[in-house]
Amino acid sequence: MKKILLIEDEVSIAELQRDYLEINGFTVDIQHHGEDGLQQALNGNYDLIILDIMLPGISGFDICKQIRAVHNIPILFVSAKKEDIDKIRGLGLGADDYITKPFSPSELVARVKAHLSRYERLATNQQTNHMMSIHGITIDTSARKVFVNGDEIAFTTKEFDLLVFFVRHPNQVLSKEQLYERNWGYESAADVSTVTVHIRKLREKIEREPAHPKFLETVWGAGYRFNV
Repeated sequence: MKKILLIEDEVSIAELQRDYLEINGFTVDIQHHGEDGLQQALNGNYDLIILDIMLPGISGFDICKQIRAVHNIPILFVSAKKEDIDKIRGLGLGADDYITKPFSPSELVARVKAHLSRYERLATNQQTNHMMSIHGITIDTSARKVFVNGDEIAFTTKEFDLLVFFVRHPNQVLSKEQLYERNWGYESAADVSTVTVHIRKLREKIEREPAHPKFLETVWGAGYRFNV
């Protein structure tokens, strides 16, 4: 049974979310204070975190940043803050999704299931083949580390997932829509344009001349291809 930590200061909302999640077979713990939620997230063995932004003690943004530094699990923001800048900041800190209030509890359950399923698929693939090396790039999927010509390079969660996906689909033309669906999911608060941004960041980290890429090629009108 999957275990979820819900960090939400509004008691009625937290209890409603818990009830719907428990009906769908999840075990749910609740924390109403930011610092207590952070400590429980860091010390507990959770499969997914649902996180509000405006919390007493410490903000959800700070909690997300500290969780992501040590745990590779799905993190979903649920917040009344609807501004794009808040969504961009949350996703940039490593959150997997951003849901704005009010929302349907059934939508929350659907997104929780989708993100857990995606992480399980990634974990299965990593266990099957956890070391990959190509073009001077070595990827350790079990440790989620990348080395370029022997030097370890820092990758965000999404950058890492995108690179692994390319390496596992060599010489295939992959559209922006395919890459977005596979690595973000259509229910994410991001949009397809985020793929372009992440491609640019990948090139900066793996290409000798990012402006003239040899490995991660643009196929105009179709998408991108990782050449081997």
